Amino acid sequence: MSKDVFITRTSAFMPLAPVGNEQMEHVLGMVSEHPSRARRITLRNNGITSRHYVIDPATGIPRYTNAQLTAEAVRGLTGDGFRLEDITCLSTGTASPDQILPNHGVMVHGELGSPACEVTGMAGICMAGMTALKYAWMAVRSGEHASAVATGSEASSLRLRATCYEAETRRQVEALEASPELAFEKDFLRWMLSDGAGALLLQAAPAASGPSLRVDWMDLSSQAHEMPACMYSGADKNPDGSLTGWTAFSHEEIGRRSILAIKQDVRQLNAHVVAQCLETPLAQIIARRQLQAGQIDWFLPHMSSEYFRAPIIAGLARIDFNIPEDRWFTNLSRYGNTGSASIYVMIDELFRSGRLQTGQRLLCFVPESGRFSSAFMHLTVV
Repeated sequence: MSKDVFITRTSAFMPLAPVGNEQMEHVLGMVSEHPSRARRITLRNNGITSRHYVIDPATGIPRYTNAQLTAEAVRGLTGDGFRLEDITCLSTGTASPDQILPNHGVMVHGELGSPACEVTGMAGICMAGMTALKYAWMAVRSGEHASAVATGSEASSLRLRATCYEAETRRQVEALEASPELAFEKDFLRWMLSDGAGALLLQAAPAASGPSLRVDWMDLSSQAHEMPACMYSGADKNPDGSLTGWTAFSHEEIGRRSILAIKQDVRQLNAHVVAQCLETPLAQIIARRQLQAGQIDWFLPHMSSEYFRAPIIAGLARIDFNIPEDRWFTNLSRYGNTGSASIYVMIDELFRSGRLQTGQRLLCFVPESGRFSSAFMHLTVV
């Protein structure tokens, strides 16, 4: 028999001091010593005014690994009777692991130094954190574990440094394909993504004091059968939309291309992300779960940019699911797009804000443009 599951504790860890818009290029570096033309355009549209990086601005040296960031967020869950030694299930998600192997989850476990436990590590982009959360939810719901810890984390800045793109610009100049300036679809992401980690404690009973969030349901879906890849790394995109993975290239070719840089097909993103990630899956959820917009007290949308606020509003209207903006909660402007950690960071801030009241319902929405996937989660304050 399945059990109710509750989020009883939340935590977020943002590295170092906030980095303002004018400091970004100093921290990440200039590609081929040329100031970015895309930076001001991107920042004007995305509404982000500060973010956090693991890179020390003074030295350029990373102060944290992704695993260390995640471990700090998990440590933030301890207290009021919960210890690291109590973790029996640790489920992690990230788009930017420190290495391909070993699994990110076991690296986090190693950083924590806690006793033996079940560990998972979910790959992906923004949805990796929600996939990790669903595993933790099912682990407790099934009765396999009395509690579970889920995390989402990113150290994207380490792949946004100018040195990661230098080979690509050299190749362009050698082939007389372009100026030494980075193409927009590769450059604009440098001014969108940031670092951070979040963690949630899920238990089979609500907390003895203070609010808890009952996880009513989680629905994850992919539209990969409809669309080619839109955001990718470790690959090059072919004219027909297919990807050639990094393993298909020689070591010499990999060294001459920004294969491991993060790239985005901006035209495809703008044309399809709202329909594929919001309208199509949410319309199906509304019908299946008899969901009504008037029942939602808080809407937590993971937005990569404020540019998408108006399209999301329009998309909700097209499926007759209007949620007034005074019910929206987002902290994008202060923390930027922390990818798989974003929903954790939002939940943590709202959870600690004192604004939640018993009986309120939260709808969390996490789109992923990798190949157009999405996650929706319904929570009730108890």
